[in-house]
Amino acid sequence: MGMSVTISAAGAQDAEQILKLQYLCYQSEAELYGDYSIEPLTQSLEELRTELATGYALVARLGDEIVASVRGRVDGSGTGRIDKLIVHPRLRGHGLGGRLLDAIEAHCAARLAAKRFQLFTGHRSESNLRLYRRHGYATVATEPVSARLSLITLEKDAAAQEFVASA
Repeated sequence: MGMSVTISAAGAQDAEQILKLQYLCYQSEAELYGDYSIEPLTQSLEELRTELATGYALVARLGDEIVASVRGRVDGSGTGRIDKLIVHPRLRGHGLGGRLLDAIEAHCAARLAAKRFQLFTGHRSESNLRLYRRHGYATVATEPVSARLSLITLEKDAAAQEFVASA
């Protein structure tokens, strides 16, 4: 490729590129579950702009192109909620998702005082589950959403992130 991927905070100016990437990335999830009405595919640009204004997001860029993104926020209980970790299909399997996950956890722990992290994925999303488990997440709940989909909630303590960051 010749260029390296850089990770930085997302801004309002990134919303359109993030939404296009989100739509591309969630096609495989929709196909896996036979449901193209999932929220990442129906989210409007205005809804995304609101989400970016009220939370925290990171983007990974290859030159000027946004090739990956993740969102996070910390609730009143100190739980860092990680959401919509996406990597362009052509760049999957090269560690970029893990780098983004580490970066959003580090931000939420250091700047937003997260005590634990929580995220969720579909029960058939094996590559997502492998990534999250490699990064110390454990299943804490499984909730049937429909006949085709169960959401698996995974969590880990923020102390685990501090250990990884100091290693």
